[in-house]
Amino acid sequence: MNEQWQEVGDRVYVRRHRSFDVNTGLIVGDGHCLVLDTRGSHREAADLIEAIRTVTAFPWTVVNSHSHFDHYFGNALFGGAEIWGHARCAEEIETYGELHRTGLIEQRPERREELEEVAIVPPDHTFTVAASLDIGGRIVHLRHFGLGHSSNDVVAHVPDAGVVFAGDLVEEGAPPAFGDSYPLDWPGTTARMLAEMPEPVIVPGHGAVVDRAYALAQHEELALVAELAKRAHVEGLRDLIKHFPYPEDVCRQAIARAFLQLDA
Repeated sequence: MNEQWQEVGDRVYVRRHRSFDVNTGLIVGDGHCLVLDTRGSHREAADLIEAIRTVTAFPWTVVNSHSHFDHYFGNALFGGAEIWGHARCAEEIETYGELHRTGLIEQRPERREELEEVAIVPPDHTFTVAASLDIGGRIVHLRHFGLGHSSNDVVAHVPDAGVVFAGDLVEEGAPPAFGDSYPLDWPGTTARMLAEMPEPVIVPGHGAVVDRAYALAQHEELALVAELAKRAHVEGLRDLIKHFPYPEDVCRQAIARAFLQLDA
């Protein structure tokens, strides 16, 4: 994978990384820039900063798309900048950030030293539904459309460039990740995003940049998962599992999360 910036709109860039196949975004205005997500460690963030400085020397504002480590563990290296996120993103990072790091060290002992360097820094500017940022004369709209991949997914809309950064509400190159998700709400959340933001270029949280047709097709898959999970809650899973659109291990995770919602 070539970790170079891809310009997907006027002064709007995406960098796709080998680590977790995660995307970061860069929006450049006059005298200021916006960085979307900060990667999964201080070392990865330092690499990102070096790459940003090949494009612009402007000061930055940071946005975290949601509270999963691969999108915010690099926050501390952007010290002094405003860091924006959903209110629940900040709350979850404050509450669970150290647990996330401890659990990750257990899962990835070969990265212990790298992960022990991480200082947990939550967003210091938060909103619940919508916010608009002036990035050097360019307006970037931040929206929370509802529960989905997480409780706090933020979509960044760059209307003058025709680009939407969808975060992990949209996934390319792998099935959507359901481990912390709300499968019954996710389809409606994605539908609202697509209805209100008709832009042709959609940047997923992971994988290649996609178009509206791809996002609409994934919405239909998510809707099918929600429908089948609700049926399985009543009818049982044995005869339904083969109708799910993703591999069985992914579907069982989605079903478990859906059942948590239904049982609540």
